[in-house]
Amino acid sequence: MGNLEAILGYEGARREGDAAMVAPEIVQMPFWTPEFCSTVIRAAEAAGGFHQHDDDPVPGCEVSLAAISPRLFEAVEQDIGARMWPAIRQWWPYVDYHGLRDVFVIRYAMGEQEELRMHHDIAQVSASIKLNDDYEGAELVFPRQEFSNAAVPVGDIVVWPSLVTHPHESKPLRSGVKYSLTVWCELPLPIDGARMY
Repeated sequence: MGNLEAILGYEGARREGDAAMVAPEIVQMPFWTPEFCSTVIRAAEAAGGFHQHDDDPVPGCEVSLAAISPRLFEAVEQDIGARMWPAIRQWWPYVDYHGLRDVFVIRYAMGEQEELRMHHDIAQVSASIKLNDDYEGAELVFPRQEFSNAAVPVGDIVVWPSLVTHPHESKPLRSGVKYSLTVWCELPLPIDGARMY
């Protein structure tokens, strides 16, 4: 696969500060450089295909990283396992990494998708990376934890347990175009090998 730091563009990324619990069961850590986040946005726009899936219970205007570049998806999957997962295990020591269920870029734009209703994810652990900040509104909000990503820097990753305890939403966009990366970590398989969803 080569040098993940070079592929993912976090060589020289901010290294000060480790992962920190910033709200009840919500972890934040520096992850990607703003320059690499801009590269992901350009790649998503070039790939096209931002759309809502008819069978999605919480439809978003999104494109999967696997559709943009399978190689990039594989690199991100390795990176999550190598950097994010060891950091979160200091708080959640019994979670095991089973790879990624999906990683996608979601776009919010006026007259297109302007918000995302309250929901929870079907994943073991979810994460979000703010890819840009030249917009107003559209904050990722966790009402039960009294947390918003409004002050989270571009490139930081925010991580939380997915299923019951962390319902979240994106507030209405007021101006500009927002891009974020959503990460869903795969649920563990039961002993018989059948999926749990």
